[in-house]
Amino acid sequence: MSMFLDQVTIDVKAGKGGDGMVAFRREKYVPDGGPAGGDGGHGGDVILVVDEGLRTLMDFRFNRHFKAQPGENGMSKGMHGRGSEDTYVKVPQGTTVRDAQTGALLGDLIEDGQTLVVARGGRGGRGNIRFASPRNPAPEIAENGEPGQERKIELELKVLADVGLVGFPSVGKSTLLSVISSARPKIGAYHFTTLVPNLGMVTTSDGRSFAAADLPGLIEGASQGVGLGTQFLRHIERTRVILHVIDMSGMEGRDPYEDYEAINHELASHNLRLLERPQIIVANKMDMPDAQENLEKFKEQLNKNKEDEFADDIPVFPVSGVTRKGLDALLNATADLLEVTPEFPLYEEEIEEETVHYGFNPDEPEFTIDRNSDATWVLSGEKIEKLFQMTNFDHDETVMRFARQLRGMGVDDALRARGAKDGDLVRIGEFEFEFVE
Repeated sequence: MSMFLDQVTIDVKAGKGGDGMVAFRREKYVPDGGPAGGDGGHGGDVILVVDEGLRTLMDFRFNRHFKAQPGENGMSKGMHGRGSEDTYVKVPQGTTVRDAQTGALLGDLIEDGQTLVVARGGRGGRGNIRFASPRNPAPEIAENGEPGQERKIELELKVLADVGLVGFPSVGKSTLLSVISSARPKIGAYHFTTLVPNLGMVTTSDGRSFAAADLPGLIEGASQGVGLGTQFLRHIERTRVILHVIDMSGMEGRDPYEDYEAINHELASHNLRLLERPQIIVANKMDMPDAQENLEKFKEQLNKNKEDEFADDIPVFPVSGVTRKGLDALLNATADLLEVTPEFPLYEEEIEEETVHYGFNPDEPEFTIDRNSDATWVLSGEKIEKLFQMTNFDHDETVMRFARQLRGMGVDDALRARGAKDGDLVRIGEFEFEFVE
């Protein structure tokens, strides 16, 4: 089984806020002590944090549920509950985070130590000390803590590499990476030896360095799910320079130029912006018979089919991964190209489009009313359900406050307009009460 995981869906749940308390001062020689119930503490957040020591999402293979701790409940003598500590979840560099239900981009984590709050903890409920007023100096009112945010998120890893090696299977990408870096990918004389991306640090003869990734071989139709390409094309998106490795020996009966065109077509089909990245053509296996002749034909076709006659020629470097001939020139040219090639932002436009604007939205209803088959009226909606969850039904005064809040939201009038009669059952979640005219 492959020990590489680059896409996973996890569940995160922030901590609930602590409940506020109803309490009163009871001290000797202090008459009419008044309310003394403290507030609950804030629930913990769930936060993703980048750990440069991680290379895959394998840590999420068996653990996909992350839950932060709730805040401490309020106490007597006006003491507030302690807020809970946040829960940190480590992810590798290059992790993209999306909401699994809406598909909205939540963040792109690329720097070591970078954090992203994916679920916010609920605020603590207020104790009765907060509800004291001249009209009601001894209130028996307290709030439950606000529920913590709960959501399902998708994590997608796109390997952080400066240079990506692409090409058909068995063109020598793994051999090339093993020669130019200390990486030791599996090398075999059969297609799809490479099943996962391999990353290696490359140092040039003049002391410069960059990260290179050897990606699983692409075939025609990879962008539509053929072969392994559909799983790993995403890793090319972060690279700044593409090394297009081509087998110039033609040993398998394929035409090098047709291979070159086919791979570029798959890159464009996956993401048209991949063709914006500068390419260097690596004419590999030049130690084989017929390689030099095939190289001359390849260059002729390349010049013949240029779309813009004034555009710069795509550099072609004849090399041999076995004899290491031509590698120094290739690596130095790659380092030169990296120095003048900027990073390509992946999500700049998407982030701008999904900027959240906070404000009053009159089109969004505070609640909805449905009728069950058992003739029960069912109230639902984010605001009304949160109000219900934060109501402490152990005290009559709090229940009366909840009834006033529902009336203020227009629930009574809406039920009456729908035909509710005195004595009908109304349900919010698991809680049922009678409708009273």
